Amino acid sequence: MTGTVISAIVGAIEAVVSAIASVIMIIVSVIATIIVTIFDVIFDIICCNWFGGRTRRTGTHSYRWGL
Repeated sequence: MTGTVISAIVGAIEAVVSAIASVIMIIVSVIATIIVTIFDVIFDIICCNWFGGRTRRTGTHSYRWGL
């Protein structure tokens, strides 16, 4: 009888720990995705500015409209 109660308590504790670990893993995954997305946007902006992206195209269009 005592062994069954202890086994049930241990099983419940394992379930709680597993649920907490799953939530922590989801949170870490979301944070990592956000960080990667931010760096991706930053690198896109840097590449566009350095390699003749939006700024030059916009300047060219406004220059053509000026003609």
